[in-house]
Amino acid sequence: MPGPTYSAKELLDRLISFDTTSHKTNLPLIRFVEDYLAQHGLASSLTFNEERDKANLYATIGPQDIGGIGLSGHTDVVPVAGQNWDTDPFRMTERDGRIYGRGTTDMKGFLACVLAAVPMLQSRRLSKPVHILFSYDEEIGCTGVRPMIARLGNDLIKPEMVIVGEPTGMRVVTAHKGPVRWDVDVHGRAVHSSMAPLGVNAISYAGRLLGELAAIEEHLANTSRDTRFDPPYSTLQVTLIKGGTATNIVPVSCNFGFEVRALPGLHTNAIEQRVKDYASRLLAPMHAVAKEAGISIQQTNCVPPFAVDADSPVVSLALELAESNHTHAVSYATEAGLFQDAGTPSVVCGPGDIAQAHTANEWIEASELDRCMEFLGRLADRLSA
Repeated sequence: MPGPTYSAKELLDRLISFDTTSHKTNLPLIRFVEDYLAQHGLASSLTFNEERDKANLYATIGPQDIGGIGLSGHTDVVPVAGQNWDTDPFRMTERDGRIYGRGTTDMKGFLACVLAAVPMLQSRRLSKPVHILFSYDEEIGCTGVRPMIARLGNDLIKPEMVIVGEPTGMRVVTAHKGPVRWDVDVHGRAVHSSMAPLGVNAISYAGRLLGELAAIEEHLANTSRDTRFDPPYSTLQVTLIKGGTATNIVPVSCNFGFEVRALPGLHTNAIEQRVKDYASRLLAPMHAVAKEAGISIQQTNCVPPFAVDADSPVVSLALELAESNHTHAVSYATEAGLFQDAGTPSVVCGPGDIAQAHTANEWIEASELDRCMEFLGRLADRLSA
């Protein structure tokens, strides 16, 4: 008996109702998808996090023993706290051709289209399989998809290529920047501010490091430019900082974080080494006053920059399905670089406008869902030709 058939809009309504903000579980959504796929005769394989309160989902439509096409998307969304919404963010609202709700654009719209396409794909005699890859914790550094990628080619079939459905307005994206983040901790010695020379001011030494980062930022802005991107260079930003105890105490600690949004080809390990080398030169005057003083620099997350060869089969396929002749580059990041580094050529192409992602009153044009369904329909035609 065939499983239920729902429109992308109906499925999006259901997916939005699950509050999958990254600090919460995504299991109710995953169990819903697992049950939906089971009703269509499809088995799901879950990859859990250590706490077993989140999971990735992998399922295959069609032949079970060859590569095929992966459709990848994340289930988590960013918080709504501090945002002024006109509607309930976890209840779909449609008005004037727009569908409102958290995750409509980023990126439950794509997930809904993939699920809506399941009955169609199941009805075809596919020459190659379509693999569904739904992940968790993309919004906090593409951390969740990594253990699922590690299983590809082992106990899970490794796709020949992957289409990541992040919002591109259904344009084919073949390159994006990669965010790399570091945590810097400066430890000094606290003394009464009237006796400042007996202490080591952690904020002052952190300030010197910030000056070095500003010099690196300027260097990046004037070298290795790529006009496909906006801005056309790798960026560096200090994103967090805290330190000090009181106005009459030489601060014993200062902590800050910084990020590089790297163009494809930028060696961020060289940036890290430059910062560490500069920090090591600061240690002598610090240790002259306090042997316990120090500076720690730790990389906390790395999402690799992404670029796929223009002549890769995944590019030609995506352009054919999108009925386009042009490729694009974006400055935001996706899991495409992780698939690429694992040996699976990828592109990014999905419904919605990235400008709506993470905003209050997030929305997607209903017509974007239609365009994505047409894209998936052409994929079904291609694989069953």
